Amino acid sequence: MDDQTRRTQGMAVRRAVLGDAHVDAAVAGTTAFTAPLQDLIARFAWGDIWSRPGLDRRTRSMLTVALLAGLGQDHELGMHLRGAIRNGVTPEEITEILLHTAVYAGVPKANRAFAIAQDVLGAAGVESAQAGSEEPS
Repeated sequence: MDDQTRRTQGMAVRRAVLGDAHVDAAVAGTTAFTAPLQDLIARFAWGDIWSRPGLDRRTRSMLTVALLAGLGQDHELGMHLRGAIRNGVTPEEITEILLHTAVYAGVPKANRAFAIAQDVLGAAGVESAQAGSEEPS
């Protein structure tokens, strides 16, 4: 596959996962200085990796959320949580992903990730089935 095909495929996947508004804003904010990075992201991250057949987008979203939470990449985490929701990841699954992250990457990072996820889920109007549930007595 040549670079142009990879770029075109990557932009289609990027739009499907992150939404047109996000991608349009990223493209609009591209400068001569950041253009090489935007090209790399489109071709490599989205055109090569996210387009591979070995994992579906939902699974890739779950892995990405766990990795970004574990690395403390808050800005990217919010964006990919929104993408995970678009890819069908449920609030309950996000809870499980972040609990798993707490064990392997640390409670402080997971605590921050839970706060970001709560904001993202609230803004998306997505509620957990566990919301408002009472503690067992």
